[in-house]
Amino acid sequence: MQITPDIALDESEIRLQFTRASGPGGQNVNKVESAVQLRFDVAHSPSLPDGLRARLMHLAGRRLTAQGELIIDARRFRTQERNRQDAIDRLTDLIRQAAVPPKQRHATRPTKASKRRRLDAKRRRGETKRLRVRDQE
Repeated sequence: MQITPDIALDESEIRLQFTRASGPGGQNVNKVESAVQLRFDVAHSPSLPDGLRARLMHLAGRRLTAQGELIIDARRFRTQERNRQDAIDRLTDLIRQAAVPPKQRHATRPTKASKRRRLDAKRRRGETKRLRVRDQE
């Protein structure tokens, strides 16, 4: 399964479990296992480079188990096939987000003019407060 031009996942790395979903569907809801739970072992996947793995684990948040397994629940649709596709799409979107490396921050200094403006504002504010003190005496 191709995620980006550089990253491809093996289908065997993804485990799908089907369960009964709550919500709309009438009597069908009680009979058909249309909800999908996708499990992907991020921590031990050979398809992911280390930097991507770390970013993906950070992005996954609460969806990640203590063992490093990503769990995605899909129960938005009434059919198993659409929920299955939804879960896979959400996994690929998450991996694509993690594939974008963060921009390096370049330290900048405040300009002379911005320092002057900040100090002038502080001076004006102090003056206002100083005038208030004289009014109360």
